[in-house]
Amino acid sequence: MSTRLGEQGKVIVKVVVGADGLPKQVDIHKSSGFDRLDAAAKEAMLRCRFSPGKVGGVAKQMSYDAPVNFVLN
Repeated sequence: MSTRLGEQGKVIVKVVVGADGLPKQVDIHKSSGFDRLDAAAKEAMLRCRFSPGKVGGVAKQMSYDAPVNFVLN
């Protein structure tokens, strides 16, 4: 649907990554202006697996801002 409508943009997603590398919370930090793109970015981040952040060599829960770009070619 978004492709047919020409929707494209950049979503900034805040991801809280647990010490196990799994996303614990995903929120839209900055919207693309299109609900479908925002939802797709959030869903994609929930399916990702991350290398956890470390403090003193010990894995810790941390948050990151991740850009997700939707570009039509």
